Amino acid sequence: MNYPSKVLEKAVEEMSNLPGIGKRTALRLVLHMLNRPKSQTVALSEALSHLMVDIKYCQQCHTISDQDICEICSNQLRDESVICVVEDVRDVMAIENTGQFKGKYHVLGGKISPMEGIGPGQLNIQTLIDRVQHENVKEIIFALSSTMEGDTTVFYLYRQLKNTQIIFSTIARGLGVGDELEYADEATLVRSIQHRIPYTENKF
Repeated sequence: MNYPSKVLEKAVEEMSNLPGIGKRTALRLVLHMLNRPKSQTVALSEALSHLMVDIKYCQQCHTISDQDICEICSNQLRDESVICVVEDVRDVMAIENTGQFKGKYHVLGGKISPMEGIGPGQLNIQTLIDRVQHENVKEIIFALSSTMEGDTTVFYLYRQLKNTQIIFSTIARGLGVGDELEYADEATLVRSIQHRIPYTENKF
């Protein structure tokens, strides 16, 4: 594709690095931003800049936060004895949108996937173990997607923590096999959490 401007070409190149956006879509978006009021495009640029500079991750659960400890972890009304383990912040947002879960979370930051070169050491697993050892945790809910990678991650976590007195459960499979948590509708997600089932090693 021939570009009339190197500046335009660079903007399209960077935009096309986003997931699901090809060169043609990137060009359409860039040209759209050029046709918008300049103040709107500058505001977008500033928001993205603040995103990279100012965003924090909760030191306790690893979700995205404006503070060192997120609002959920610092909320004294939340049940600290129940931790819902999820893959990333999108899953926290999906569950929070139901308004039904009153416990706390632990964001792994991914799932074990040898095919993608992701092992346990690259996930927030040790901090989960530390929380179990030092906090009053009574139940861990595994709320990972029902994929091979999700099941492998749950199995690994269970093996790491099974010698504790904690109750382990997994969300009911109202979610189809292979479905990602973030795409589940709220009613299905609520039922999956409310009707969670005990997790044991022989379920793997």
